[in-house]
Amino acid sequence: MGVRGLQGFVARVCPDACQTIDLREMAEKHRVDHPDCPPVIVVDAMSCVRRWYTPESWVCGGQWREYLAILEDFINAFMAAGIELVFYFDGVVEEKKRDEWIKRRMKNTEEIARLFQFIKTHRKQPGREMFVLPSALPTFTRYALKSLGQKTVCTLQEADLEVAAYGLQHNCIGILGQDSDYLIYDTCPYFSIENLRLDRLVTVMYSREVLCRVLGISLTHLPLFACLLGNDIVPESMLEGFWHKCLTTSPHRNNSYNRRTNILLSVANYISKMPCSYSSLKHLEEILPLGSDKTLLCRGVNSYLLPGQQSPWVPPNETNCQMLSLQQQSALCQDKEIFQLAKEQHIQSENYSIFNILSHGEIECSNSLEDDYDTEIPGQALIYRPARQHIYSILLESGKGGTCPLVKEWFVYFGNPLKGPDLIQPVQPPLTGGTPNLKTLWLAKGPDVEKQRYSTFLACFHLQDEMEDLQALEAPVAGFCCLLAYLMMEVSSLSLEDLNAFLALILCLKGKSAAQLTGLQLAQVDSRAVHLGAVLIRGLTTLLMANSACGFPFRMDDLMPWAVFDGKLFQEKYQKAHQGCSVEELLEGNESLYTPFQNLKSLICKVCMAKNRTIQSRPRGNGFNTGREQRDFNPRFQQPHRSHCVSPYHNQMREFTQRHLQSQGRGSGHPHWRRHHLPPRTFTSLMANWSRFSWSWERTRVYLNLLCPV
Repeated sequence: MGVRGLQGFVARVCPDACQTIDLREMAEKHRVDHPDCPPVIVVDAMSCVRRWYTPESWVCGGQWREYLAILEDFINAFMAAGIELVFYFDGVVEEKKRDEWIKRRMKNTEEIARLFQFIKTHRKQPGREMFVLPSALPTFTRYALKSLGQKTVCTLQEADLEVAAYGLQHNCIGILGQDSDYLIYDTCPYFSIENLRLDRLVTVMYSREVLCRVLGISLTHLPLFACLLGNDIVPESMLEGFWHKCLTTSPHRNNSYNRRTNILLSVANYISKMPCSYSSLKHLEEILPLGSDKTLLCRGVNSYLLPGQQSPWVPPNETNCQMLSLQQQSALCQDKEIFQLAKEQHIQSENYSIFNILSHGEIECSNSLEDDYDTEIPGQALIYRPARQHIYSILLESGKGGTCPLVKEWFVYFGNPLKGPDLIQPVQPPLTGGTPNLKTLWLAKGPDVEKQRYSTFLACFHLQDEMEDLQALEAPVAGFCCLLAYLMMEVSSLSLEDLNAFLALILCLKGKSAAQLTGLQLAQVDSRAVHLGAVLIRGLTTLLMANSACGFPFRMDDLMPWAVFDGKLFQEKYQKAHQGCSVEELLEGNESLYTPFQNLKSLICKVCMAKNRTIQSRPRGNGFNTGREQRDFNPRFQQPHRSHCVSPYHNQMREFTQRHLQSQGRGSGHPHWRRHHLPPRTFTSLMANWSRFSWSWERTRVYLNLLCPV
């Protein structure tokens, strides 16, 4: 999170601390001074993804091939200057930061609601001022960089500490990011991603020394300064009284500055007069209203100390407790070999979410671009929960004696206030003979084990009976079809038009370059397609989790969005499908795709039929969802659910009209039909195609007027 207002303070009040530097020159100087050590920049990737995602379209679910090309250009610019990059990603939300995480999720929920209202009103993407990261962008950025040959690290705690430690220990030329905490750590120089000019490799370097000179304090004071301004450990709400005291006694108060700037200057003035000692810190802890925990300041200062560093504010035996705590993690999985392998794969960005489940029994998922007013589509967190329950069972090996521990889920979805985690019971997947243990799935070799891995993966999505058909497909198409079949079974409101759009997407995407996709233009944006795009992307992360748990029956690269999805292309296919375009038009006239399209469609329909799910036609045309209906919270969506219901409106309407016509004595040969210009063929067509129309009272009225005019 950093220190609120500090970055802006540096830019406004001490501009001399913002030094424009040439990274090429710094790299060359490093090579001269350290000929045996190449110049390295450690990148706080989580603070960079917003800057990296520059494709024009961002609301439709992600322009993944464009994004991959942008990341490649970014890497190449540094490689041309002989600079190596190491990318760090947050691997966990620490308990001390959970409240802040929840606040951000609630804020994001409000932003996304405003975004959908704009789309429904204007049928287009808003400007960059309403920008929201495409769903799961940080997750897939990690795998994108790894696929481009970069060293990527997924942390065991919040990333900023590990980034600062790596930069110091490996003599990096700097840290690239946008987090004011890097002004507090005593580490290598801090470079701004926001001010980076990639073509010239020029950016701003923030000077801790100049900042301290302006504030009138030393580098040693910075950790305490950050804590007394409020950070992830010391809440700002506890500091208001202290700030008031500082403001009233400070000679540096300036009416031309805002209150936050004056607070920063006044707090710095206050601590500049304090001896740098543990007793001074204890005195502060006594006068501050820190509640029952009087160790907050000490813990806060300690959180900025890197391995090997000490501080006069903290007793030597209490330093570096954050790093030591990493060695004390308790594992829910009792096998040390499995646990160690999961940990290594986590750090190296090779698995997805597995280590957090095994080590803490906990998992979280941030906001997605989902429309909370769309009553037909449950939240993605709920749609994929049954699959996750099977994954948890595989990982925690339920049914092997004793009780299987519950998993704590922090997932954002409509109606979830995030007051606490959802406690989820693992459920064994429907495999004949039971679930193989992790040692078999992860470590054993041979064709029989490969078959077990694949069938266990499919069982997470209730597709184990389709193994032969799916294995015959290309791996990315097989993974996509697993996800699509699962979605069609779980979400009863999905129609044949939706299915056609998804299949046309996967088949037509294969031959398109990033440049072609960039040039694709949309006349309008459909809010429901935006929602479905986000649901599909979150489904891909569920595939990654299942793949990791089952010992990688797929290559992770085969399950990445740039292999199977493009937001704009899906919008185009979705709108055409719902406007009644032919299969030929959906497939862009490519005759070689007709047979694969029909085969994939038959496969998915067969799977759904076996589960008593009939996929009906329900075109929406240009009647975009206005979102005016208020969505009421339905408690049943909190539980794992499996919806195989067919929309009742078609049969109810057919029965009503038939009864009405019989009571009126009207039949195909009755003269009353001719009198009202509704020939038998028209009536037959209306009845046969009723299911093609989505339900609304207006359409009901039109139908009744046609069938039963007054």
